[in-house]
Amino acid sequence: MSQARRFRQWLRHLEPRVLDSLNGSFLRRLRPWLADHQVFRFNRESLARGLALGMLCALIPGPFQLVFSLALCVWLGGNAIAAALATLFTNPVTIVPLYWVAYQMGAALLPGQHSMPTFAAPQGGLGEWALGLGEWIGTLGWPLLAGLPVLATLLAIHAYLLVQVLFLTPVIRRARRRGMASRP
Repeated sequence: MSQARRFRQWLRHLEPRVLDSLNGSFLRRLRPWLADHQVFRFNRESLARGLALGMLCALIPGPFQLVFSLALCVWLGGNAIAAALATLFTNPVTIVPLYWVAYQMGAALLPGQHSMPTFAAPQGGLGEWALGLGEWIGTLGWPLLAGLPVLATLLAIHAYLLVQVLFLTPVIRRARRRGMASRP
């Protein structure tokens, strides 16, 4: 049995457990509504939407990432767990390179010359590092604001397509094998 097939079977077995876990929590009253909106479904389309929505919201600052990604999942029928996991893509290790890429994209889109200020990591604890990062992000200005939605959209499109390809590749291979076997 292939890895992809095992993964799909694991997802199919996970779905009823996730829905059953809603029975004992404060979400019990919302369970029928949430189940109808594909929020906890583990099928190809729901997972693709959830991952894409999570990647789209991953570049939103701080605690709003999860709130917006879950709201979009309810509205557009994405998997909330995939969206929540996708927001973990941005963390203290990846945020500086992602913002650098977003700045470069924004600088390429906006007219005029833009020079990126250097990021000097402050000495000290995590609090000083976070304050230094916040100041640096504040100096990036319009190129960052223009580049963030572009980067987020590109990440979301690629995440959606990746899930579709991962789920459809075994189906296409099986169809090709069947087509080859039926030829004389």
